[in-house]
Amino acid sequence: MRLSEYFLPVLRENPSEAQIASHRLMLRAGMIRQSSAGIYCWLPLGLRVLKNIERIVREEQDRAGAQEILMPTIQPAELWRESGRYDDYGKEMLRIRDRHDREMLYGPTNEEQVTEIVRASIKSYRDLPKLLYHIQWKFRDEVRPRFGVMRGREFLMKDAYSLDLDAAGAKRSYNKMFAAYLRTFVRMGLKAIPMRADPGPIGGDLSHEFIILADAGESDVFFDRRWQEIDIPLIEVDYQDDLEPIFQRWTASYAATDEKHNPASCPIPETELISARGLEVGHIFYFGDKYSRPMQALVSRPDGAPVPLQMGSYGIGVSRLPGALIEANHDENGIIWPESVAPFRAGLINLRASDMRCRAAADDLYGKLRNAGIEVLYDDRDESPGAKFATMDLIGLPEQIVVGPRGLAAGTVEVKNRRSGVREDMTTDAALSRLSAA
Repeated sequence: MRLSEYFLPVLRENPSEAQIASHRLMLRAGMIRQSSAGIYCWLPLGLRVLKNIERIVREEQDRAGAQEILMPTIQPAELWRESGRYDDYGKEMLRIRDRHDREMLYGPTNEEQVTEIVRASIKSYRDLPKLLYHIQWKFRDEVRPRFGVMRGREFLMKDAYSLDLDAAGAKRSYNKMFAAYLRTFVRMGLKAIPMRADPGPIGGDLSHEFIILADAGESDVFFDRRWQEIDIPLIEVDYQDDLEPIFQRWTASYAATDEKHNPASCPIPETELISARGLEVGHIFYFGDKYSRPMQALVSRPDGAPVPLQMGSYGIGVSRLPGALIEANHDENGIIWPESVAPFRAGLINLRASDMRCRAAADDLYGKLRNAGIEVLYDDRDESPGAKFATMDLIGLPEQIVVGPRGLAAGTVEVKNRRSGVREDMTTDAALSRLSAA
């Protein structure tokens, strides 16, 4: 994509309303624009990042055996009355009436909706287990939405729901999602620590939040000092195996959110305990028959006796992840995207757009990059070199390729790695090979 044709409304100054780095940089880099409090328009650069995150989430859900569905944003209030949550949820739920005066709501979550779907179709233990997921926009009417997409009112979520006959089967499903979440966040370049967590309004007695450590974190977390030395690898998972060893391995070192941490019963000495701020990027729950029992989602056991489905839910904040990624990947000049989620693989800079030789060389390299399947943002504007470098550093593409008169005289271009800052002079063929091999 040529930057002269691209919609990228970058800002030179920090917006006064932005309190944390990710909010400032998303606004400055032209990724989002606020529509109203806590509600954002996603502009082309931001949407590309969002789609890359969504792709990774979807691939790992599919790999784990979950099947994608799509549930509506607007739900009937009677479903929530069946579960008993309609009056309990509070003012965060946006309640509306349609033209026939039927009570509806803009769904903040989907436990009731998925329970209604499966109770009509799943009747026997032979139909189990099942894992269903969807990626859909949701709404929670936060009192004070702040921190940009990190705590918005409208947000994109991946929800998965497990359906099992008994607690043992539900724990196997829980372990599948636990392993899938480990893989998902590692693929995005994030170290997300699984921490014992409070289930909140979802309910249940087994719950983990996946937390990244950040100064802008929304809550206090507590963990064993050993977590500072542990890197979470991209583990290979056979989802047909017993995954309890993976669960045990990655919950063996103490880690808990503020709600679950009790200093009096903490199993590790105070000298080994670290307190920090954390950002939640995923949350998994096992809640048994909390919804299936009141909503009469029953299945027959092998002996014919009807029992409520055992259920769990598994969320990832897709639209908050760009903010979380920026909090973990930025410097004083702007964003530093991990390659897996970057909006473009590289930025191509023509230092002197008015120079016919520079323009011809940059156009030729741009065509070769595109033909090689490399997504590239080509700065062909008639701007100063300083402005072009500043824009590329701000938007944080992994590699920058600079075409200028001096390099062309030597038969080279300059390639800069955004994360390390290392610059190398190389031929255009070598630059093409480097990006093609990544």
